[in-house]
Amino acid sequence: MTENLLFEPSRELYETPDKVVNKYISSGGLTEEVVRKISQDKNEPEWMLQKRLKALELYNQTPLPKWGPSLEKLDLDNIVYYSDPDAKESTSWDDVPEDIKKTFERLGIPEAEREALSGVGAQYDSGVVYHNLKKEWEDKGVVFENMDVAVHKYPELVKKYFMTSCIPITDHKFVMLHAAVWSGGTFIYVPPGVTVDVPLQAYFRMNQESGGQFEHTLIIADKGAHIQYIEGCSAPRYEKSALHAGCVELHVLEDGYIKYSSIENWSKNTFNLNTKRAMVHKNAKVEWINGNLGSGVTMLYPASVLIGEGAQSESLGIAFAGPDQFQDTGSKVTHMAKNTSSKITAKSISTGGGIASYRGLVKINPSASGSKVSVECDALMVGDTSQSLTYPQMENLCEDSHIAHEARVGKIGDEQLMYLMSRGLSEEEAMELIVGGFINPIIKELPLEYAAELNKLIQLEMEGSLG
Repeated sequence: MTENLLFEPSRELYETPDKVVNKYISSGGLTEEVVRKISQDKNEPEWMLQKRLKALELYNQTPLPKWGPSLEKLDLDNIVYYSDPDAKESTSWDDVPEDIKKTFERLGIPEAEREALSGVGAQYDSGVVYHNLKKEWEDKGVVFENMDVAVHKYPELVKKYFMTSCIPITDHKFVMLHAAVWSGGTFIYVPPGVTVDVPLQAYFRMNQESGGQFEHTLIIADKGAHIQYIEGCSAPRYEKSALHAGCVELHVLEDGYIKYSSIENWSKNTFNLNTKRAMVHKNAKVEWINGNLGSGVTMLYPASVLIGEGAQSESLGIAFAGPDQFQDTGSKVTHMAKNTSSKITAKSISTGGGIASYRGLVKINPSASGSKVSVECDALMVGDTSQSLTYPQMENLCEDSHIAHEARVGKIGDEQLMYLMSRGLSEEEAMELIVGGFINPIIKELPLEYAAELNKLIQLEMEGSLG
């Protein structure tokens, strides 16, 4: 098997734009004309257009958030909100245009599909160019579609779940923006009792200068259904700012299970303002596995709402902040039913003056008796100019519940390095050993190839930040 470059262990690919011509590029900022153009191109039903227009109205009325990393350098008036590649969606890799195919082949997408995955989707800027599901899952009723296609093929499911109870369009400014201009993404439905034991995977590439990507992921695991899903993201480096404001909605119905893994490796000119949330029903479980690195500013807090008795949520994340990076990440959980449980493990590495912060919220409602919460935050700092910040928030409104919280901050010092070097390791090898041990809890939760790529990426970022 050839080396899988799924999450880009090569700097060249995400620092160099691809030479791909898009057939339509919006200009002049966000207008009603752009929103109507998107809806028209996709031949959407009237209800979706009206949702978009309402979201646009809310977006124009809502100020930027006053907390977290500064968004002053994000030039929203000059973002390209819709950039449609000159390619039709295909189920055959041979039919994908050569210039686009070269990019994804360098990322290992076709190889990954053949060797390790149940199905693969690939999106380039605002358009999905490839989507395919292995026949064995089609025969069991599993649906794996481009979100644009799902609006037409599964209108009842989409209308019921799309930006309604999980992430309503009123949620915050960048959700409003997303609802107005979303394009592409993934739709998955797993029928009752079906277990998809090999992951489905989608990859999102943003190539347009001053680009915005707003893919929507909607996954529904019906009663007793199990599914694993993996997303990867990247963008080349430009001088002008870019914006990623995707949206992920997970609906885990009774006795269901969703494991969602994501490696987001945007370039440093990208503002990564993603929103992810799960609605978890009776005796169901969601697992979030997150790796965040590359972007200049990230604000991302995967959230779970435990609405059924016995519901569970686990979140395991790693954020890497190098020079000129601010990674503001964490997790949120709301306990609404009895005997629910949640576990949050957040790890961060800051080096070269980078800032990594944990921002989390755990809320236990009065109705959630017998609930249990565990929060663990570990930060590793390299050098004297890096920063690690923590903003935990706990709201316990139920006496019959239990919350445990731990926070640790460590620093790689000269003494540790000298000790390991005295045992025959070079300084680089010693650093890799310490960092590798720190991120191991996340690495071991990923499939082997994905774990290897995340490990390579962090090594590359460490090398870059240390010169």
